[in-house]
Parts: sequence; structure tokens; C-alpha cells
Amino acid sequence: MPTVIPAPVMPVIPVRGGEGGFPVRRIYCVGRNYADHAREMGGDPNREPPFFFGKPQDTVVPGGGEVPYPSRTSNLHHEVELVVALARGGRDIPVEAAEACIYGYAVGIDLTRRDLQAAAKDKGQPWDTAKGFDHSAPISPITPAAALGHPSSGAIWLEVNGTERQRGDLAQMTWRVPEVIAHLSSYVALAPGDLIFTGTPSGVGPIVRGDRVRCGIDGLGELEIVLA
Repeated sequence: MPTVIPAPVMPVIPVRGGEGGFPVRRIYCVGRNYADHAREMGGDPNREPPFFFGKPQDTVVPGGGEVPYPSRTSNLHHEVELVVALARGGRDIPVEAAEACIYGYAVGIDLTRRDLQAAAKDKGQPWDTAKGFDHSAPISPITPAAALGHPSSGAIWLEVNGTERQRGDLAQMTWRVPEVIAHLSSYVALAPGDLIFTGTPSGVGPIVRGDRVRCGIDGLGELEIVLA
């Protein structure tokens, strides 16, 4: 039906080697999915059930580039992550059927207002303003699984101004990608267009205006942003 205000534009992410783009429906994120990162954040590194939070769909920054430093924070952190893009969804997806739902993969950065997150944790409040602010989800072009396969190992890394800050391996995930999809689909119905940020290795830290952040996953590609 006609809308009383202009309808929001759905974000679209470029696809490597393709003529079309990937439309974004929802963005889900997995918390503390690498044991070393769980330890550095004061959490339990053991294999407890995964927990999830979200970002609005329009927080994506397709292809990276210049990202404005957000307001209301003095402690912005970087978190490099493998991002999963879904072509199919459903509820209660079995682990063994999860890979069939995946369209492709990308490199992403979960930008976090760490000071706001810490304050929210202390008060038992939600993380929305710490995680879901404008431009908080830079993401590389998506590589189709048909061309890449389904990566379960490989280096994941991030550097700031040429100095390495984060390095891990996808094999170090506490919960593998199919398990993440299965768990998440027990809470919500997943659908084509959903993105899942799958967690970050240890080494997260602050970035400031003027910093150049470069990150990547072996065999998948790289992503670069500059804080303005």
C-alpha cells in the first residue's frame, strides 16, 4: 500500500564476481565466540550456550571506506569477524542442514562503544546503544559459498595503522558456524538476507580519529576503514 512517509531503502552489499548485490534483512551477532576473547572480556571461556545481540540493518558500511567516529563515546573498539550471509532460513534448523542455508561469507568489523557497553553491563541494561549505532557494521563484499566453500579454519586478523592487534583462527570458534545457525534459529525464524557476525578473537582495543583499520580472513579477502 502507499506509505505516508518515504519507505526506508534496504541496504545492499556487493557480491564478488557477480552483477547483483545482497539485500540485508537483519543483522545478528554472536557474543564471545572465541575463548581468548571471552577471557579478555572477563567472561567464561568454557563452551556455554551462545548468546546473541543485534544491529539495525542500516548500520552496514558496504565495502568499508571512511567511517565517522561515533558520538557519545571516548572508547571505540574494533572487533574483526567472519560474517555469514543467508540465502535460506527457517526455525529450528538442524546443524547438519545449516550450511545449505548459507549464500556466502564476508569480513566484518563489529565496532563497539566499549565505555557504553561497560556501563550497560554494570546496570544490567541492554547493549543497543553500545553496539547498534550508525556505521557500526563495516563489511567487505560477500564471496558466494559456491565459489569459496565453507571455511572452518584460516587466519583471521586485524591491524591498526600497520600494527597487528588481532590474530586468531576460525578453527578456534567455540561454536562453529552451523551450530551458531542452529542455535539462533531456535530463538527466531531466520530468513534470506540475514547476516550473522560470528564473534571475534582476542586483541580488541581502542581506535581513534585518523586510524586506518585493515583486517582480513585468509582465503576470503580483506576490509579497510578509516576513522574520520
